[in-house]
Amino acid sequence: MTTPKHSSLATIALILGGVAIGITEFVTMGLLPQIAGGVRVDIPTAGHAISAYAVGVVIGAPVLAAWGASKPRKGLLLGLVVAIIVGNVLSALAPGYGSLVGARVLAGLPHGAYFGVATLVAIDLAPAGQAGRAVGRVMLGIPIANVAGVPLVTWMGQAIGWRSAYWFVAVVALGALAMIAVFVPRIVQADANSVMQELRAFGSMQVALTFIAGSIGFGGMFAMYSYVAPLITEVAGQPERFVPVALFAFGLGGIVGNTIGGRMSDWSVLRTIVIASVGMSVVLVVLALVAKWFVAAVLFVFIASLFAAILAVGVMMRLITVANSAKTLGAASAHASLNIANAVGAWLGGIVIARGHGYAAPSLVGAVLALGGLVVFGLSILFHKREQVAMDVTS
Repeated sequence: MTTPKHSSLATIALILGGVAIGITEFVTMGLLPQIAGGVRVDIPTAGHAISAYAVGVVIGAPVLAAWGASKPRKGLLLGLVVAIIVGNVLSALAPGYGSLVGARVLAGLPHGAYFGVATLVAIDLAPAGQAGRAVGRVMLGIPIANVAGVPLVTWMGQAIGWRSAYWFVAVVALGALAMIAVFVPRIVQADANSVMQELRAFGSMQVALTFIAGSIGFGGMFAMYSYVAPLITEVAGQPERFVPVALFAFGLGGIVGNTIGGRMSDWSVLRTIVIASVGMSVVLVVLALVAKWFVAAVLFVFIASLFAAILAVGVMMRLITVANSAKTLGAASAHASLNIANAVGAWLGGIVIARGHGYAAPSLVGAVLALGGLVVFGLSILFHKREQVAMDVTS
């Protein structure tokens, strides 16, 4: 492996690509009313654009990660960033609802593979014993986007039109493309797998259970956050200009959670996932109860985001570990799992809203999903302990 002369700049380049992804993933949620009006549909229908992006991630993550496992990581990163640019330009140019949904699918395709490859590059550059912290740093792109990019771009979208948000993402991704080209080193992969080798190594009970647990449990956050804009305006009774405050709180919680989650995962990945799942479930119930008070709503959006970020780091570390030699696919599949959660959470949240339960109800749905993910992960822990006992007996 070649050590870069400017490893900090390489890390910043990787994070910047994540910022572009974070903005394009989350800004749609903050601009749902404007997007709905722009393409002439209601808000729950416009929420399908969120699910469409998640579908793109779920399809693209395993396909592109398996295909790219044997490719040089730097070249693969550059190609994935180009795809991010193209997907967002098409989103900005979409003339109607159907074309927007299609463009969001395309924009989501490189998401999981980008984070998967970027995570492995960051781990290669990190000191021994700090893999969790390396993962946490790369994943900072999304919460940084939510702190700085999403509130700014939401305000911009409200002021000059929602299409400007996707143009902004394309510009940020172009900056990431330049930085990756200059600062990210070419890392020699001694253990590169073919597509079939990657897929064979990936198939295990632990991978399946962790993937399912993440797909269900992380849906708790998306059930709430997908409808955060009407939560603030309709439940808390605030004008639209206060929506970015909640988005900022969400992003800040993610930054804190990624930092904590990286260190917790270096301590114990299994305990990290359990603690984060329980914490998120409790916080989402409380949020549903206090959402009519603006300050309390913002506070619990922050705390929910903190636990969600800890959970995301834990799930990614777990999948990288249990995927064995298929680390590229394992890392990418973590984001496929989280974006299945995106689709499930947004869909179920839309259902309870459409049935007249109000904009606080998705938080309660989210609490149930967080507990559901914990139940599945409990099975993973049970099998994990049995495997350890079996190894002790045979050794």
